[in-house]
Amino acid sequence: MKRIINISLLLGATLSITSCKNVLEAPAKSSLDESVIFSTPSLAEGVIPGILQSFGETNSYRGRYLVYYGTNTDVEVHNSLKAIDDEKSRLGNYNTNVDNGQMNTDNNAWAKFYEGIERANMAIRGLRRYGNVESNREMAQILGEILVLRAVLYNDLIKGWGDVPARFEPITSETTYLPRSDRDIIYKQLLGDLDEAADLLPWPNETSKTSSVERVSKSFAKGLRARLALAAGGYAQRLDGTVRLSTDPELSREKMYTIAKQECLDIISSSTQRLLGFEEVFRRFNQENTAAGGESIWEIPFSDGRGRVIFDLGVRHLKTNKYTGQNRGGTVGPNPIMLYEYDKDDVRRFVSIVPYEWDRNASDAADAGGFQVPSSLGRLYFGKYRYEWMTRRVTSTNDDGLNWMYMRYADVILMAAEAINELEGPEAAAPYLKMILDRAFPSNSVRVAELMSQASASKIAFFNAIVDQRALEFTGEMLRKGDLIRWNLLGTKLSEAKQKLEQLENRTGKYADLPRRIYYQTADDGETVSIYGLNFGDTDAAGAALNYSANKSWTMSSSSDVTTFWNALVYPGRDPNKQQYWPIWQFFLESSNGMLNNNHLNL
Repeated sequence: MKRIINISLLLGATLSITSCKNVLEAPAKSSLDESVIFSTPSLAEGVIPGILQSFGETNSYRGRYLVYYGTNTDVEVHNSLKAIDDEKSRLGNYNTNVDNGQMNTDNNAWAKFYEGIERANMAIRGLRRYGNVESNREMAQILGEILVLRAVLYNDLIKGWGDVPARFEPITSETTYLPRSDRDIIYKQLLGDLDEAADLLPWPNETSKTSSVERVSKSFAKGLRARLALAAGGYAQRLDGTVRLSTDPELSREKMYTIAKQECLDIISSSTQRLLGFEEVFRRFNQENTAAGGESIWEIPFSDGRGRVIFDLGVRHLKTNKYTGQNRGGTVGPNPIMLYEYDKDDVRRFVSIVPYEWDRNASDAADAGGFQVPSSLGRLYFGKYRYEWMTRRVTSTNDDGLNWMYMRYADVILMAAEAINELEGPEAAAPYLKMILDRAFPSNSVRVAELMSQASASKIAFFNAIVDQRALEFTGEMLRKGDLIRWNLLGTKLSEAKQKLEQLENRTGKYADLPRRIYYQTADDGETVSIYGLNFGDTDAAGAALNYSANKSWTMSSSSDVTTFWNALVYPGRDPNKQQYWPIWQFFLESSNGMLNNNHLNL
């Protein structure tokens, strides 16, 4: 499909909504009767692009949520980390302000997510009333897909803002203003919705509509249900300000692990997804191969002229060149310590983390040339998103159009390993972890055996291996913050990261023997850079002896820095566990009739 289609004029009358400052009671009829739309498959299916439109708006996922949610952690950071008081930095350093200029608008991600939810609510109501979903498989699939899209929006609302208003019916004059709801209410609704949706949806490639990862399948419904179950059964900062588990017996850890285990095993046993080579996963992704049945399970579909995945999260191109018409990339990047968390033989390392950027000779035309140059230790890039891996040259100056891979099969496998370890212990969980390690070390079975032996020593050791492997596997996919929160490790891992960053800069602790410089030269192809000095065991003496054409200091700091890299990870004096989430923005507080507040967030 590769399109987010503008909602048609035909459906717009039924699905459009206005500001919550107004009375939003949806009319029973429009220019085309609701009973006609939701009893006619071709019309009802047209609602789905209307919901997805809310995903792709400028200040929704496209230009706000994807770039700002999830920083700063031990894995991902805002790449201007030494700035701490500008409003972009404050979205990640646990000192976010309610009037933040990047977010405090009436059309930001909060508003767009609820816009999409309202469109979904109206469609769900219509399909249940008129769709005959019990006997019409086509209408049932449409209902299942919309239930899942609504769950995606709620999942990301909770990840971003914590406890949020629960809206599962179209807005009426009585429900215009709602307070924050206990997230347990939302989780229970979504877990039920996704269970229903999985029954309504076909597996990948079972029908023509699930032949693309841009359409929701049974695999995604089950995978998302597993992800939500782990979050619901985990820790979080609650409305009373404390970080704790749910007290609802329906959301007990054992019950949630059981759901996650079963959903993941259902996907694995279906044989409808498969692990690819690690680099192959992301080459196919950047080539915009949307065929279902590989590793990608579901992607937010952006059109060629929308979406800023490489623009914000990708390898930076300092100038336009033969690969791209935009000199962008690298607003967000890896925490520098991650470069040294990977084993030397781990094939994920230089796919996930790139220590160079792209430049162009002044003599080359604006749409020609391009070569790699080392960046700096404090400015690394996510190698999973690359203009140079695309099959088309990006011509827009503002968007790259690459989809967002929301879930892939490796996540399902590691969720299965985590849940099974908690329920049955490491011996039962080991085969699933080994699947990930075998791919990470395709030429080093000895290292796989060592890591498996360490992980299998105890339930705690296996959990710690899961914590580590999820960092290594999903660098740049912005899952880490949610994982750390549910494990109650956010503060712990940030503290560890701060210490490691300082040690890395000063070459102390485990980093004591790393070279202080890197040595590099352009390869014979005139494009690729060869770099020495990035591995444990490398030395400055050996680097100098290579007689490479250039070398440079490999550091994070400069004499002009006001704040050190490590002290900027969390705003000085702030406790990340007292502001795990963004506040609801001032615009929405003022238009909530006094129903919304941020009293629990230590602002």
